[in-house]
Amino acid sequence: MTIWTPDLPEGGPRYRRIAEHMAEAIRRGELAPGEKLPPQRQLADRLGVTVGTITRAYTEAQRQGWVESRVGSGTYVRLPEDEDATVFRAGVPVEDGVIDMSMALPPPHPLRPQGLQRALRTIAESPLALQAATDYQPEAGTPAQRARIAAWQGELGLPDDPDRLLITQGGQHGIHLALRTLAQPGELVAGDALTYPGFICAAQQAHLRLAAVPMDEAGLDVDALARLCARHPPRVLYLTPDLNNPTGARLSEARRERLAALAREHDIWLVEDAVQYLPRERRGTPLVELAPERTLHLFSTSKVLAGGLRIGTLTAPERLQERLCSALRSQSWMAPPLMVEAACRWMEDPASRELLAWQVEEIAARRARALERLAAFGAQSGEGSSLIWLPLPAGRRSSEVQALLARRGLKVSTPEPFCVGSEPAPQAIRLCLGPPEDREALERALAIVDEVLSEPPSSPWQTL
Repeated sequence: MTIWTPDLPEGGPRYRRIAEHMAEAIRRGELAPGEKLPPQRQLADRLGVTVGTITRAYTEAQRQGWVESRVGSGTYVRLPEDEDATVFRAGVPVEDGVIDMSMALPPPHPLRPQGLQRALRTIAESPLALQAATDYQPEAGTPAQRARIAAWQGELGLPDDPDRLLITQGGQHGIHLALRTLAQPGELVAGDALTYPGFICAAQQAHLRLAAVPMDEAGLDVDALARLCARHPPRVLYLTPDLNNPTGARLSEARRERLAALAREHDIWLVEDAVQYLPRERRGTPLVELAPERTLHLFSTSKVLAGGLRIGTLTAPERLQERLCSALRSQSWMAPPLMVEAACRWMEDPASRELLAWQVEEIAARRARALERLAAFGAQSGEGSSLIWLPLPAGRRSSEVQALLARRGLKVSTPEPFCVGSEPAPQAIRLCLGPPEDREALERALAIVDEVLSEPPSSPWQTL
């Protein structure tokens, strides 16, 4: 962050003079593209003006295109429009110096903003594409766009039938659509005892009852599911068979086959979430192949291209298409045509394949280093996974460890948000390998974890 402080002459509104000096400093190179400006209160104290004056000055400079505001992060000197971005900050902005490993995001790379830039540029140069982006389109997406996305998914070894594919506003939207279509308020839905919080939230908002199915290192316990079915079969079962979030467990092939048979026997709908991308060779047989008549498959661009696109797919049996389209129409009418077209063009860009190949190699390297660095603490991670599940030593609590890590500048997740039902959460933390800016930042983060776990537990006792 720069310590820039303008020298203000007399005359004219102060906020405007500050904005003018800011523009002049940027033109002279005193403020470089990408530099962070001082916090508004700090600059107000230096200049002896109110915070409101600085707020108006920053707003005026942003209106003129000199700076940009990033919610939760601050105000930065804007990069030139014709310059390819070289920095990509994934996820929710955090404080300077803090490493955020709490969100499952893809690793930063300049190809992400550059890929989106090229896609948008080609749209801007096409009158037909611009006209299409301004028009209403079919709920599930145009046949042409669905075919393009299906072809891309086929390259990744994912469902590629455009007639069964709906374009959604990301994976979370797909979960909402599936639950709203398949279950009525009050009905029972089930999931792994530890699972994606977005599913838990969507089920609660749909007023569905949640049942937790026990799991182990081989994924969901199908014997436990069979016992639940004998008492009260769930209407829907949600699971991430290739990569459980947060533990990284992978459902065995034997369990997949038995699960498909159990779903048929008890008429259970399966929602298969494949948003946490894994290379084809690291995946098992998709449930949508084992039980295509009762499986809804979710995918998204979030973990492959960029989360901000908010474009995903929901592949479902033909008999559900009309109901899903109706639900989609009532929620948002359609996914934004402009973003869908941008996603399609980005998928078709050869650089997207370069990006994915780099990402697979980068995650593998980060995973290997994390497992090596944290081996003494029993770190766990599935092949190809960007998640590290770290059971804590006896006597350590996840909330205590999370707080100690946060004080040292590292954000991680505890198991509580992932818990289905009222069973007590295990004492563990989840580390996401994608968000650190580079391997050096990852190394610092792993050193912090090692340091905290090597210390004796802090006392929870406080004077009453």
